[in-house]
Amino acid sequence: MEHDKKDAGTSSVVNGHCDAGMVKRPAGGPSQPPAAESGSQRPVIESWREDRTRSVEDNEMSLPSLAAAYTTILRGLGDDPQRQGLLKTPWRAATAMQFFTKGYQEKIIDVLNDAIFDEDHDEMVIVKDIDMFSMCEHHLVPIFGRVHIGYLPNKRVLGLSKLARIVEIYSRRLQVQERLTKQIAVAITEALQPTGVGVVIEATHMCMVMRGVQKMNSKTITSTMLGVFREDPKTRDEFLMLIRS
Repeated sequence: MEHDKKDAGTSSVVNGHCDAGMVKRPAGGPSQPPAAESGSQRPVIESWREDRTRSVEDNEMSLPSLAAAYTTILRGLGDDPQRQGLLKTPWRAATAMQFFTKGYQEKIIDVLNDAIFDEDHDEMVIVKDIDMFSMCEHHLVPIFGRVHIGYLPNKRVLGLSKLARIVEIYSRRLQVQERLTKQIAVAITEALQPTGVGVVIEATHMCMVMRGVQKMNSKTITSTMLGVFREDPKTRDEFLMLIRS
């Protein structure tokens, strides 16, 4: 994320919620899943079913070329890849990068298929303070923080641990925080068709801490509100109050 050039007000923050992909609910009916992105070749509704872009076999095949690329990087930085401390660094770094981006190997539908339950519950469900680690796609340095998720069920609920799994799948990729926030909310909306979904992420970006403006205590807060979380101020305020309690 190009934080150096970006004012904090330009991202979707707690009091200014993500507009993209939102469809207004018919009165009295459940919230509809977000519509297709502008210019997209397929509806967003199908994206969570077809999301895997890398396999374990791909990891094994690409590891040597990734390690060779890290060897080139070490030389380019002015160090000697053959010295004792760096002999295994390219291989270690390549393996670590595959782990940091393991979300490309997983599909949301594989995680959720056996964890959606019919339940006549219509009160807010919140899981907060979910640890999150990701990689800035602009600088390839860490993003880390906490994710808060809430939804209002519409006759179906999701196993609580699966909310954390959704966060893990989308965060373990090259990301920007704004997109990550929306992807989590849209995946829950598509899977459950709830009355509403709210997602808030608070994160530290090392590309803003270690380089550029070097602001050690800065945090970025983004939110996506769908359905009644966006349309009803009281519902939204209840969610925001509870995640801060």
